[in-house]
Amino acid sequence: MTSRRSFLKTSALFSAGVLVAPSLFAYKQRYIGLQLYTVRDYMQKDPAATLAKVAQTGYTSVEGTYSGIGKFNNVEAKEFMALLKQNGLIMPSCHYRLGEEKINGVAQSGTILNGWDKAVDDAAANGVKYMVCAYLSVPERGSLDHYKKVADDFNKAAETCKKAGVQFCYHNHDFEFEKQDGKFPYEILLANTDKELVKMEMDMYWVTKANQDPIALINQHPGRFPLWHVKDMDSTPNRMFTEVGNGVINFKEIFKHAEKSGMKYFFVEEDKCPGDPYISITQSITYIKKNLVSI
Repeated sequence: MTSRRSFLKTSALFSAGVLVAPSLFAYKQRYIGLQLYTVRDYMQKDPAATLAKVAQTGYTSVEGTYSGIGKFNNVEAKEFMALLKQNGLIMPSCHYRLGEEKINGVAQSGTILNGWDKAVDDAAANGVKYMVCAYLSVPERGSLDHYKKVADDFNKAAETCKKAGVQFCYHNHDFEFEKQDGKFPYEILLANTDKELVKMEMDMYWVTKANQDPIALINQHPGRFPLWHVKDMDSTPNRMFTEVGNGVINFKEIFKHAEKSGMKYFFVEEDKCPGDPYISITQSITYIKKNLVSI
């Protein structure tokens, strides 16, 4: 949130005729988010202290994970939402699983295929605006025909979401861009899902690692990407995760296409940090505030 001091300082600059950061994206939602997977080890040990630290670092929203009926990030929903409110955080988006894969022969609860109605009720009751299928495990992928079945599952899940006033999305990795019979599975998912019911959370790192162009995808499917994962890629041969602004992805150019993409929220995520994740998320948000968004 803009402080009175920073507001007055900014106003003075404009009054003096100084044009302040004209290239920055005017982010109307006023939220810079963090996918909590980045700080997962801390969350497991002490959720309250972790969320407090995330807020102190400057993040104003988080993307969580539904961890079974009535829980977010392994914390009971009521307690989790109280912690968010206490720290001035919101959770507009949350990650879920398809649930086709069984763990030790047991179906996972709170997934698209098992207990989805309850998961949607919990999301709506706790202010979650976007329910995102986070990942397809290896057994959940398969042939293009199987991806068509997954697309059908998404359409059905999204119908349930719509009735509750929630938007369904899918979060990509790079395996969706491994061609089968001359087609990308990602193309199958896009073509076989209702473009209004099923939106996409574009992970900039994975799209880039798959040698695809985020801007080209936005131009091909305008309005389809209300959520972004903003994570950077280093310049080493392994093309690993790195802090935003510390890698090769041209976020300054990508953010110019935010409106066309339909972007409403974005979340910093770094699957693996070189050291303390708090140092990494601080570096990322510092770069974002200075170079990418004006809030």
